[in-house]
Amino acid sequence: MKTLDFPTALLSKKQWLLSELQSSGLRIEAADSTVPSRTGGAGPTDHKAVTLLGTTIMVPIHTLGAAVSPFSAGAVDDRGQAVLYRNEEPIGVIQYPPAPKFYGLSTEEGIPYWKIAQLHSSRVLATTLLQTCIRYGNPSTKCQFCAIGESLKAGRTIREKSPAQLAEVALAAKLLDGIDNVVMTTGTPPTPDRGAAVLAAAAAAIKLATRLPIQAQCEPPDDFLWFVKLRAAGVDSLGMHLEAWDEGVRRKIMPGKAEVPLSYYMEAFSSAVKVFGRGQVSTYLLAGLGDTPEGLIDAARKLISLGVYPFIVPFVPVTGTPLAGHAPPSADFMKAVLAPVGQMLSEAGMTSETVKAGCAKCGACSSLSSFEKPSTSACSAA
Repeated sequence: MKTLDFPTALLSKKQWLLSELQSSGLRIEAADSTVPSRTGGAGPTDHKAVTLLGTTIMVPIHTLGAAVSPFSAGAVDDRGQAVLYRNEEPIGVIQYPPAPKFYGLSTEEGIPYWKIAQLHSSRVLATTLLQTCIRYGNPSTKCQFCAIGESLKAGRTIREKSPAQLAEVALAAKLLDGIDNVVMTTGTPPTPDRGAAVLAAAAAAIKLATRLPIQAQCEPPDDFLWFVKLRAAGVDSLGMHLEAWDEGVRRKIMPGKAEVPLSYYMEAFSSAVKVFGRGQVSTYLLAGLGDTPEGLIDAARKLISLGVYPFIVPFVPVTGTPLAGHAPPSADFMKAVLAPVGQMLSEAGMTSETVKAGCAKCGACSSLSSFEKPSTSACSAA
């Protein structure tokens, strides 16, 4: 196979490939969709899980950028592997995680398990408790990147998942597919707890049934006592997602969420860290929405000082959203941010390996974890 010329000797083969793939996307043959990919909905969407060089990442496949990506994958062989090409030159081998067994089951009411929770990466069970949001239907408040209502509209999920349903599916996923942690997010309801109440009820049921580590994700609630209630219910780590750091970007991209000021998020982070511990509170930052590399690095520095893990992810333009035509960040942009942030996380002892559950632990939506420990040497791809 062809030897690759790396842009910089400081990057390892893994860092280079993960960053480039997540920024550029991947063209794959439709006939070889051995794992159902996701379109629309919350969380990583328009993606497919891909394993290469021992790491599973979520790679865009349904986006406009992916359609013209230099990366493509060939047919899957009898070992479940496919050749990865760059500009039609073979550069390596990838593998798709097998279809989860729990997808074949349904509840007594006839609801398929995959409509209640989804496999993310290879060992993470993820669900959106409320597939609606107070801001989604209003253009003046809606987050411009969000597609939470699209999977509901298409009949690929249900509006609300009950604690009993979630416990049932989580247990099956653990027993049949080796799921090792659970991520729960929610659309924001019209209540001051911002979804913490439904998250606490679901966490209690899942923990009782499975004892699995759980991450809950919501906006900062009105009363920080909810952090104590969530922890008591069985939540091991908490995500409160900023998405953008610059206030101007926040007002433009997510006008509704921007009504909750950055200062309130920082208060909430500080309070939550006291309950869950350093490194067990995280936030998403979507690179490519308008924040500069310097701004994102500064944000990470301040968040890490509070004990918050800044999970910096390349923005993926999702089909059907106002930002569907927005360009994702370049791989060079991502590497300029992730390298120093990974170093800061390593020095703080807050790497993805120390996170108990959730997106930062999974790490599949960003190549950040590959930058957390300095590479001993650059290597060339065979």
